[in-house]
Amino acid sequence: MTLKLRKWDSAEYLKTEDDMVLYLEACMEEAGDDAAFIAKALGTIARARGMSQLAKDTGLGRESLYKALSGEGNPSFATILKVTHALGLKLHVHGQREDMHKIAKIVQHLYGRHLSRINFSYRSERGKRYYPSKS
Repeated sequence: MTLKLRKWDSAEYLKTEDDMVLYLEACMEEAGDDAAFIAKALGTIARARGMSQLAKDTGLGRESLYKALSGEGNPSFATILKVTHALGLKLHVHGQREDMHKIAKIVQHLYGRHLSRINFSYRSERGKRYYPSKS
């Protein structure tokens, strides 16, 4: 008996918005400094949604998108922003907890009294909100 195998395609399993968001978050966590890995993850999400529609929404050529988001291409940051926007995704930046606490103290020290008008805090991975201490 011969076992037939086919190549795994994550795009076939990205059915909902939540699936796509969780997939991209996992890929970004796994990628480290590998920009091509993240571009390929966006390409997988784009294929799951429909590359032709994404081309229309971004104003970029379908073939150009396939190449840029293949993992072999080198898309510009502008292209990445257009693609994430068209896919209905937002990129969020957050620092590591220890670094954020240091940054918060430095900012508070530098801007002192002006911080009373700024809501400067950060959230842990579990969603707990932290504020810089006044020491």
